Formats: sequence, structure tokens, C-alpha cells
Amino acid sequence: MQKTAPENKPAAVLTPNELERYSRHLVIPEVGKAGQLKLKAASVLVLGAGGLGSPISMYLAAAGVGRLGIVDFDELSYSNLQRQVLYSTNDVGHQKTELAKQRLNEINPNIEITLYNERLTKDNAFDILKDYDIIADGTDNFATRYLVNDACVMLGKPFVYGSILRFDGQVSFFDPQTGPCYRCLYPEPPLAGDSPNCADGGVLGVLPGIVGSMQANEVIKFIIGKGELLNGRLLLIDALNMKFREVKFAKDPACPVCGSDPLITELIDYELFCNNTNKKESMTEHNEWEITVEEYKQRVDKGDKVFLLDIREPHEREISNIGGVLVPMSELPERMNELPEDKDTEIIVYCRTGNRSHHVTLYLKDNAGYSNVKNLLGGIHAWHDRIDPEVKKY
Repeated sequence: MQKTAPENKPAAVLTPNELERYSRHLVIPEVGKAGQLKLKAASVLVLGAGGLGSPISMYLAAAGVGRLGIVDFDELSYSNLQRQVLYSTNDVGHQKTELAKQRLNEINPNIEITLYNERLTKDNAFDILKDYDIIADGTDNFATRYLVNDACVMLGKPFVYGSILRFDGQVSFFDPQTGPCYRCLYPEPPLAGDSPNCADGGVLGVLPGIVGSMQANEVIKFIIGKGELLNGRLLLIDALNMKFREVKFAKDPACPVCGSDPLITELIDYELFCNNTNKKESMTEHNEWEITVEEYKQRVDKGDKVFLLDIREPHEREISNIGGVLVPMSELPERMNELPEDKDTEIIVYCRTGNRSHHVTLYLKDNAGYSNVKNLLGGIHAWHDRIDPEVKKY
């Protein structure tokens, strides 16, 4: 039996304006006046006001969800505009939450919007999530995703999951009271570097609209109590070839958070949990494995000989580069012969922002036997910002 949003709320009425505004809902038998009143009485927390949060919040606002909460701490940048359709060019540099509230109130002035201009953490998650009927997760990192899952399990809250990368998307619905949780599907986060984020891997601009709309659809179905939710089903979307695939999964009795004998009974340090290799931590702690763009520039000016390794993709190098030998990260294991034979040669690795090069540095040091490898902190972005603005930032 499908669970719906809580019924213990004051009865609502639809004003004449709302009867006209939601008329296309009212004539749908599965929605009707009863369903629209449920939407008006419901509260939804949208985590993230970016690529996924934009369509989620816009469609929920237009649908007449009575109260929306929005959690985000970022300011809008130009790189957001390709997919974050809540905003316009003139909004760049302003706080996303404030911009979102203004835009959503323009879409529907009849709804209440609560802003949380802060990062979701283990210290504030319960306080922020507890007063909402359902959570829509539009975040883009594993630490927050596992935090949301665990908090929702402990609070007994359902949440709708979505993720995007390049042309691929995923959508699912998790309700700890009626089915599996996110950890039943993905017990552990991928190893650091195994899964690129949108900044490094890119994302097709329309994909968040597709996935976010599906998330909003799941939220609405939950609230009105109609249809079959993606509970125990993971929908995989291949937008490049326009193919859809469904993977079914069940509740794991041994799940560390929702299982019969949970090991996790309070929120943990999720940044540490999701960066779960001692090698990564050691590198972060030891300065000798990193070099700043200023330090590298000084070395170049002095004429020091180092082997500069660009591990980006060829299409990225066409946009901008600071020289060096191009061996894409994806091809590195097969092209090790292009690196110096002398394992004591100093190698400086760079990429767009320093994330991929961080992991390649570890690989060369710990798996390939190179003793003097450094990661160029901040990569192309830092070089543009602090050394040469003529090197294009993308």
C-alpha cells in the first residue's frame, strides 16, 4: 500500500484564484480537488538550488506545494547558467537561495518559502529536515547524499534521489518505513577519484531538467498518494541514446543504517566517510606532495627542469593549457611509456581544478613507483586566477 504525506494538518481550502490556477490539475481524476488540497497542505525540502534543485523547486512551486524549504550556500556563477534555469545572467554573484525565493514567488505567490543559506551538516541536518513531509535531494556530492539518507532513516522521512553526470542520470525513491534506503543500494561511496563530479566530468545542460522533473513527479505522487513510486527501483537514464533501464533492489537486512541491527545510530563525519582512503588523507596532510601555482611559476622562471603532465582530455586542452605532455587520466595506465623512465624524475601533474590530478599523483606515487610527484593545486583555474588570466578558465 502506498504511503502518502501525513494527514494531520489543518484542512485547507482553494481560493477562487487557486481554482483557476490549478484547473488543469483539478480535472485529472487522480488529482482533483482532494489531491490539490493535499499539495497545498504539504511541505517539501529541496536540498540544493542548482541543476536539479531548479526544476524540482520550479515544478513543485507551480504545482501548488504549500511550503518549500530550500537549502543552499552558494553564490551563482557563470558556469551555473548552462543548466540552472532558475537564474539569469544578471543574477551572477548573488546568493542562490535569495534568487530562488524571488523567482519561485514570481511563479506562485501563494506558497510559503523557507530558506536555509547554509551547508547541510551532521550538526544541523535533523533540525532542518524534521519539519518536512518529504525531502528532494538535488545535491551533487556523496558526503551530503549519505548524510541525507542516514538522517532520513533516523527521522523516518522519505526522500527522492537524483544524480547526473555527462549524459547519464539516476532517479529513485527511498522511504525507510516501506522499503530500502540509499545504503541498501550503495552501501559504501566509491573510492576517491573513481567517480568524477559534474565540474570535472561535465553534464549536459538539459539533463538536470529531465532528472529534476522526474524527482518532482515522484514528490507529487507521494503527496497525493497515487501511482507507483520508484521505491526499490532505480531508474537509469541514458540521454545520449535516449534509453531507460530499471534496476530493482531490496531492503538489505544487514544495512548499517536501516537494517535489523543497525551499526550507525547517529550521524557521522561524512566528509571522512566519503574520502575513505588513508592515502588520500595522507596526501592532504603532507605539503610535500602538493605545489601551488605560484611555486611552480617560480620554478619555471628559475629554469628548473620538471616533467609537466597534463591529464585532462584532448578537448579540454584545446580550450586552454599551460604546456606539458598530454596523457588523459582515462588512458594513463596504457600510456605509462610516455612518462620518464627514471622514477626519480620530478613530475608535476595538473588538470582543470586539481581534483583529477590529485588522484593521478597518488597513482603515480603509490602504484607506479615514482618518488617525486606533485599535484598542482587548483590546476588551470588557479593559474588563471593567480598567474595568467590569458589562460582561459572553463
